[in-house]
Amino acid sequence: MAGVGALIPLLMLMNIAWGTVSIPVGKVFEILSGADTSNVAWNNIIWMSRMPQSITAMLAGAALAACGLMMQTLFRNPLADPSILGISTGANLGVAIMVLSLNGSMVVGTIMGYTANILAAFVGALAVLLIILSLSGKIKNTAMLLIVGIMIGFMASSIISVLNFYASKENIQIFVLWGLGDFSNVTWNEMPSFAIASTIGIAFALLQIKPLNALLLGENYASNLGVNVKRARYSILLAAGLLIAAVTAFCGPISFIGLAVPHVARMLLGTSNHKTLLPATILLGSVVALLCNLLTTLPGEGGIIPINAVTSMLGAPVVIYVIFNRRKLQYFS
Repeated sequence: MAGVGALIPLLMLMNIAWGTVSIPVGKVFEILSGADTSNVAWNNIIWMSRMPQSITAMLAGAALAACGLMMQTLFRNPLADPSILGISTGANLGVAIMVLSLNGSMVVGTIMGYTANILAAFVGALAVLLIILSLSGKIKNTAMLLIVGIMIGFMASSIISVLNFYASKENIQIFVLWGLGDFSNVTWNEMPSFAIASTIGIAFALLQIKPLNALLLGENYASNLGVNVKRARYSILLAAGLLIAAVTAFCGPISFIGLAVPHVARMLLGTSNHKTLLPATILLGSVVALLCNLLTTLPGEGGIIPINAVTSMLGAPVVIYVIFNRRKLQYFS
């Protein structure tokens, strides 16, 4: 775990040093230490763009990975991920309503438009989360709750499709670009809100270690151990919902990190004990997100590719491996 944690500062430095504008590594260290303030453009690139982007990738990766692990354990399904309950789709719906039906192109690129999109995503995600939480008190079967969450996601997606059908080409383009995901969306102005929301969500997730370990053996066994299953399920859903809502609102939907990272952490540690698995998954999530963010910048004049293109290329092989080796891995037995 210490080795994984050591990779985080290294990858953060690489993210700060690497970009479409070439800055000598020596100058990067001088700017970071405050020794060189002569080149205003380089200072602005490092402090105003690359630094907040790196911090955002670190926090978002940790949040998504923790969320994915909790979902997989709660639903005893290795293919569960942060979007499975429709919470991220709720965020998509919020932004879709703002951009597609309220003519978001009129304010795109402005602080007001950006803030409105964040608020819309957060409201959409929290609305679905509240529905899921209210239903979790009435639906005792976890598998049925999972199906209801998937259906809510489908309903939100269908509304988005209708909005897309009647929207202008300009607004559809805006919505598609938001859907590609981007860690550079968070500037220093938004960083306090995003950092506080992510940190609280991760801290809340770490408090769920005991109930998560009990749920590994099934709800009946957990109940026999004295765990209040209903309360545990409610707490886990709330923690996961807050994390996915925060990340999706500020960065857009980010795929595969929440699904693939928990499996990589299990394979590296060889255990399903959340006392070590959850902290390791959080650290590994930061490492993977920083690595993916680094790979979005192509060498030379290649430009920048969408973050979800990189996360999918790295995450899909892991998921395929899990599918073919599901019995051998035996995560939840």
